[in-house]
Amino acid sequence: MKSPRPVNYSQTTITELMIPSYANFGGKIHGGTLLSLMDKVAYATASKHAGTYCVTVTVDKVEFLQPVEVGELVSLHASVNYVGRTSLVIGIRVESQNVKTGTIKHTNSSFFTMVAKGDDDKPALVPELILENREDIKRFIEAMRMKEIKDAVREQMDDVKSHIEVDKAGEILKDQRCKIQLR
Repeated sequence: MKSPRPVNYSQTTITELMIPSYANFGGKIHGGTLLSLMDKVAYATASKHAGTYCVTVTVDKVEFLQPVEVGELVSLHASVNYVGRTSLVIGIRVESQNVKTGTIKHTNSSFFTMVAKGDDDKPALVPELILENREDIKRFIEAMRMKEIKDAVREQMDDVKSHIEVDKAGEILKDQRCKIQLR
C-alpha cells in the first residue's frame, strides 16, 4: 500500500495558448476543446496521486461560465478533492488570460471522477489523501456529499425506470413541451 499523500503532491496546472483551429464558427473556443484539456489535467492529477494509470469514469457539473477567445492563455488548475478505495474526484478550475490586458477570467469549473487501474487492468487501491487545511477539508466533504447525492439519485432513477408506464405517458407529459406521435 502506498503511503498517504497531501493534496498539493498532485496538484497540476496546464496552460495552453488558444489558437484559431480551436475556435467554432462564432470565433469562440469549442467546448469540446476545453473538455479535452480538462480530461488531460484530470488524468495528470489523478495519476500523480495514484501512482498508476487512471481512467475517466464521470464528468460532473461542467459549467461554461464565460467564453474563451482565440489568443488567450487558458490555465487549468486541478487537484484531488476526494479519494475512495479506487476512485478519485478531481476538481478543475479553468481560467483564461487576455495577454494584452492581463485580465484573468474564470471560464469553467468541473469535477472528474477517475478510477485507478493496476497492471492487471483492474481497479487499484489509491493512497489516502492528507488534508492539510480548511479548504482541503471543505472540498473533501463537498465531494463526499456529492457522491452520496449521485448514488441516491441513481438508486431513485433505477426504481423509477422499473415503474414508468409508457401507457400513461399522455398524462405524465401533458404539461411538457413534447408531442407523442407513435407509429
